[in-house]
Amino acid sequence: MSLTGTPFLYTTVVLAVVALILPLVLWSRVRGPKSLRAAARLAMLLFAQGTAVTLIFVLVNNQNNLYDNWADLLGTGNHVQQAQDLGSDGTGGIAVKRLPKVRQAFTAAEGPGMRAAGGVRVTQLRGRVSGVNAEVYVWLPPQYDEPAYRTKKFPVVELLPGYPGSAKAWFGSMKAHEQLLPLMRSGQVAPFILVAPRTNLLAGVDTGCANIPGQVNADSWLSIDVPKMVMDNFRAEPAPQGWAVAGYSAGAHCAVKLAVAHPDRYRAAVSLSGYNDPIGERNSLAAQNPTLRAENNPYLLLRKAPVPPRIALYISGESGDGYQAGVALEAIAKAPTTVHVVFLPHSAGGHNMALWRPQVDTVFRWLTLQMGQNRARGQDRSLTGTTGSLTGSAAGPTGRTGTTGAAGTTGTTGTTPRSPSTGGSTRAELASGTASRAGAAQKR
Repeated sequence: MSLTGTPFLYTTVVLAVVALILPLVLWSRVRGPKSLRAAARLAMLLFAQGTAVTLIFVLVNNQNNLYDNWADLLGTGNHVQQAQDLGSDGTGGIAVKRLPKVRQAFTAAEGPGMRAAGGVRVTQLRGRVSGVNAEVYVWLPPQYDEPAYRTKKFPVVELLPGYPGSAKAWFGSMKAHEQLLPLMRSGQVAPFILVAPRTNLLAGVDTGCANIPGQVNADSWLSIDVPKMVMDNFRAEPAPQGWAVAGYSAGAHCAVKLAVAHPDRYRAAVSLSGYNDPIGERNSLAAQNPTLRAENNPYLLLRKAPVPPRIALYISGESGDGYQAGVALEAIAKAPTTVHVVFLPHSAGGHNMALWRPQVDTVFRWLTLQMGQNRARGQDRSLTGTTGSLTGSAAGPTGRTGTTGAAGTTGTTGTTPRSPSTGGSTRAELASGTASRAGAAQKR
């Protein structure tokens, strides 16, 4: 029985009801010695508590797409077949463009929200470079199968969840495809192909989207194998101009890191409540030692880049949870790198789906412009960041926004705190962007 399936949910509901009724009916009818009666009544109470906790867990898990299956929950899943040392570029010397095309078999994805807005499809992908074997979910825009677009290639956005998190989350809890379908049909948002690969590749740890020889090649999985599969099977625009990556929480960290590390593979990245230093997620493999942390910290990668990468970054967060990480990146960005930082007040929500879900509309309007897809109608030019204001359906009011390039920073201050909360962080933590986690409890 599937962990996220309707049958299991209904089973837990029935068991919870039965567990509530049992003590009411049998409490005074238990016969036998006193010790036996006490044991029976205790068992009924424990059964009632256990079923109640299970039901709450199932409801929360289905709402937030934390664990996709029993293997993820029990920590027995392993999707890494091999993890060779692939070198600094993550290819292992393989000429990726010369690899023959492989046609994947896709089926209709199951689960909450998977059949909405035209339906999500899924395939099991064996990464030829990374050695990862895992599922990838794909949603096609409404124009994809229309005769007028039969020769058109479409831009792509990779969607990354937090940790723990299911690859389905952007379609299930975030309802990204349901929100974007009418916007794409009306021309307000470009018709993007949405791709959600599994990021939970090893049991009980966050890969940090890193390549770690002998353990996992998560970077190559996300930035090489998955894009190669999409290009082989769909009419997708080539990298980097036609590709972007977006994520929330741990996925937000990965999105920015991938774009900064691979400007030849991505043109833009979106970070919702992310962080720069991998240690922001206590279970991250990328935080194992100082060398790994530095190699996977987008702030340090951007600061040390010999040539500023041609990428655009959109970073939103509350003070102490993503905002300072964006400000740190903004402060060191040089043209042609642009950084658009959006401050969200604590009244907008917390580190959860209720904060991130309403930002889908605004984020994809921004991506439409940044990726040269501004032929879509009804775009708000302020989303380019050059005017320093942001409008749209982001969660709650926004304050400080802006874009950093050669001319410095443009922006306005609204509800932004004059001195952003450091949460007890040191100057070094603020400078590297780690303050987004230092002042708060570890969040996922």
